[in-house]
Amino acid sequence: MSALVLALAAGAVVGLALGALGGGGSVLAVPALIYLLGFTPAAATTASLIIVTATSITALYAHARTGAVRWRAGALFAAAGLLPAAAAGAAAARLPQPVLTAAFAAVAALAAVRMLRPGPADSGPAVGDRAVAVRPVKVAGTGAGLGALTGLLGVGGGFLTVPALVTVAAFEMRAAVGTSLLVIAANSLASLATRGATTAGVDWALIAPFTGAAILGAWDGKRLAARVGGTRLKRTFAILLLAVAAFMLVDAVA
Repeated sequence: MSALVLALAAGAVVGLALGALGGGGSVLAVPALIYLLGFTPAAATTASLIIVTATSITALYAHARTGAVRWRAGALFAAAGLLPAAAAGAAAARLPQPVLTAAFAAVAALAAVRMLRPGPADSGPAVGDRAVAVRPVKVAGTGAGLGALTGLLGVGGGFLTVPALVTVAAFEMRAAVGTSLLVIAANSLASLATRGATTAGVDWALIAPFTGAAILGAWDGKRLAARVGGTRLKRTFAILLLAVAAFMLVDAVA
């Protein structure tokens, strides 16, 4: 099977996950880039950031049209993560490849566990933007941590950003999903800005079709979620992520 076909197929799966679940697609993008398309872990995290940025901005536009984005609160949340994202992005190129792979495997496993366990993002109260007790220090700390995760591992972190916006910023689920795309796009761009060397070496002949397929797949993912149901999709995706995480961990320590 040619690399182009693999890139299109992997991009479609990533897009489906993003569209159906509101996040998590980039957790599949990195292992697909490494094991299917032959990227190094450092190059894969950079390429994943490009894919995440393009897909998030496209999805952000769609959510903004329905009024599901809280621009002011999202911008403040994202601002806290910009510097950590940039710093972590610069550090990622200097980490040993096995360390980067093992760290990504741990995050993938965390994402899988998070999806298997019901949490605030699934069952929390729909408090929206009502006046609630939100601690600015906690919001800033959470935003900074998510920014560092995005910069280091090339993941959007939607599986963490959405519940964080629900629990820390007191958003209802619909607004959390839409606003998380703003946070993800901002952090991804900040990290890309510090990855000049690795960005120059990206194979655009593979990344461009991968990204295009992911964007198209995201639209299909929304329809898939409506037909199949979010709970079943999350469980299936979580099992797949656990398998990927185990494989990457074995590969890192072998």
